[in-house]
Amino acid sequence: MTPTSRKSTPRTVRPMGSTLAAAAAVCALALSALPAGAQGTSGSGTASGAAGVTSSGAPRAAGNSASGTGAMVSRDDSKMMADLAHANIAEIETGKMALEKSKNEEARKFAQHMIGDHTSALKELQTLAQAKGVTLPDGTDMKHKTMAAALKVMTGNSFDSQYMKRAGVGDHQQTIELLQKAQKNAKDPELKAMAVKMLPTVQAHLKMAQQGVTDVSDKK
Repeated sequence: MTPTSRKSTPRTVRPMGSTLAAAAAVCALALSALPAGAQGTSGSGTASGAAGVTSSGAPRAAGNSASGTGAMVSRDDSKMMADLAHANIAEIETGKMALEKSKNEEARKFAQHMIGDHTSALKELQTLAQAKGVTLPDGTDMKHKTMAAALKVMTGNSFDSQYMKRAGVGDHQQTIELLQKAQKNAKDPELKAMAVKMLPTVQAHLKMAQQGVTDVSDKK
């Protein structure tokens, strides 16, 4: 038998250039289907409003590139709120210490007053902070911790005198300065209004403390 000869069909070879052009067109169509915010997120920056870092490399909270704290207030306003929280907590804690350690009627009366007023002030501040997305400290700062540690080892009239001078006069002078600063510089109107509301009470506390220093000294 004579084998049947087969005719081979020649293959069509496409030019390389046309293949690359087709692939590029497919990629372009795929990119155009993506949301605008998802394009261009790789590299040195992040999409607007996303968690990541700023162009300077500093941390940035999601949804807020202004304060960097995740709060709805400025960084300075957040700091003032935290400082006010420290001050209120310190007055409450030293007041409770005074009720435990002191036998002086004037010191105990002042301490009870401080616990009541500063507990109310702290609750009001916590409500505002929650509404603004600010996380407040739940304890005192190092300055107040140091003062509390010093008071804790004192007894008798030494404790009464130092409590009135340091927690009474000194701390309230600093809190008045802080509230005045908030009145003048706070960007948030509600924080500014709170500072205006609280200032007269703290000024009254200072006067009570100054009188208390005299009363305690007279009973040595």
